[in-house]
Amino acid sequence: MNKSDKVITIRTATPDDAAGLLKIYEYYVTDTAITFEYDVPSEEEFRGRIENILKKYPYIVAVEKDSDEVTAGTPDEEDSGNGRIIGYAYAGVFKDREAYQYSVETTIYVDKDLRRGGIGRMLYKELEKRLKAQGILNLNACIGYPEEEDEHLTFDSVKFHERLGYSMVGEFHKCGYKFGRWYNMVWMEKLIGDHVNDR
Repeated sequence: MNKSDKVITIRTATPDDAAGLLKIYEYYVTDTAITFEYDVPSEEEFRGRIENILKKYPYIVAVEKDSDEVTAGTPDEEDSGNGRIIGYAYAGVFKDREAYQYSVETTIYVDKDLRRGGIGRMLYKELEKRLKAQGILNLNACIGYPEEEDEHLTFDSVKFHERLGYSMVGEFHKCGYKFGRWYNMVWMEKLIGDHVNDR
């Protein structure tokens, strides 16, 4: 079986995906400052996070399958079959005041061994499509940012978001402490709809 025999599909996440998502997320907690979380959450806690997000916003996963397992549809259509989860993305509350209802915070994680393979772009494209259909206008990304690249954090996340149309809007200095050093944090945004008054 070679790489060309693999197909990647996108589907909505379920709480039962928690274990598979944690396999991806664990590396980012223990080895990177991409997330400022110190401890890997339990599977039960992660299930709760998925359930909470799905009450209001899209939570999607990228699933890799053998081509003979995919009988119909396209890579961007719902597919509830088996396969290996290789990435996920979701939107969450930007701020909890009503006036912020057209804005969200976006999050994405891809299997550490499959980065730079187009999976992140595929996930964000689908997430953006779903959010736009929901009436969301502003996508905001909160990103760890080093003063100098090190073994735990690079500029790659910012470059990835720039390629997808996000722009830098602000930087907070030395606000995250992890692995015995201080990291900055930046906000990036992408506007995906028309901002009309008197909606």
